[in-house]
Amino acid sequence: MNSVHSRLSLYLLFTPFLLWLALLIIIPHIFMFLVSISVKTGVREYVTGLGNYMVFFTEPLYWNTFARTAFMSISATFLTLLIGFPVAYYIAKLTRGRTKTTLFLMCLIPFWVSELVRTFGWMILLRETGIFSSFLQYIGLASEPIEFLYNDAAIMVGLVYTSMLFMVVPLVTTLDSLDDSLIEAGYDLGGNGITVLREIIIPHAMPGIVSGCIVVFMLSLGNYLTPILLGGKDSLWFTGLIYDQFITRFNWELGSAFGFLLLILSSTIVWAGLKLSGQSLTDTVGR
Repeated sequence: MNSVHSRLSLYLLFTPFLLWLALLIIIPHIFMFLVSISVKTGVREYVTGLGNYMVFFTEPLYWNTFARTAFMSISATFLTLLIGFPVAYYIAKLTRGRTKTTLFLMCLIPFWVSELVRTFGWMILLRETGIFSSFLQYIGLASEPIEFLYNDAAIMVGLVYTSMLFMVVPLVTTLDSLDDSLIEAGYDLGGNGITVLREIIIPHAMPGIVSGCIVVFMLSLGNYLTPILLGGKDSLWFTGLIYDQFITRFNWELGSAFGFLLLILSSTIVWAGLKLSGQSLTDTVGR
């Protein structure tokens, strides 16, 4: 009787999650796939085929934008890791007590406002009449206003900034579990900073590195606001093409195909990253 009650409680506990998973993820994706293989032949006339996917491969603008988005997202992930790892290590291993809590809270504060507000903040800083341009003119390094917006560098700054928290948090959590005596033993055995980092710290932090990179990459790849606002209307981001097909051209068939191609791209790169790092998704999430 107790086992029946326990099983029933387990089912009831997981019911909201399963409903959320089915109604908001699985069913919409099935519907989107069915739409993506519907090729329009006339007014309200469709045939099943891969014509929408062939449009992507036969139009250089589409697959060039696809490749550019993947490259920029991977670059943003690498830069976020490069900046976030020292920050996370300092918070996890070199601070204690209230200082540690304060620094971690400072990482959280920017994310108390929406991504739109944070992006507009960068636009205020980077525009021609913004703080950076005005400061450079004030100290004499520039003779006229400088436009820092609407280029790849501005997009990269926005992507790294909006994703930093999702890299720092898993790294802090993983590094916090590293015993300080292991680091001390590494130095006692004749290792230097680089050796200890390579042989002790990075292997221990690898689950956090992988999980952080996966989240940051997925957020960067699917980002819409940051590339459009900081890169301008000609930023050529793949999510912009998807939005254009759905909202501007009302071509849901081609937009659905682009959405599935983006899903395939992200899944492939995540799978390749897991293989290269020697990690499994289950172990990474579990840690």
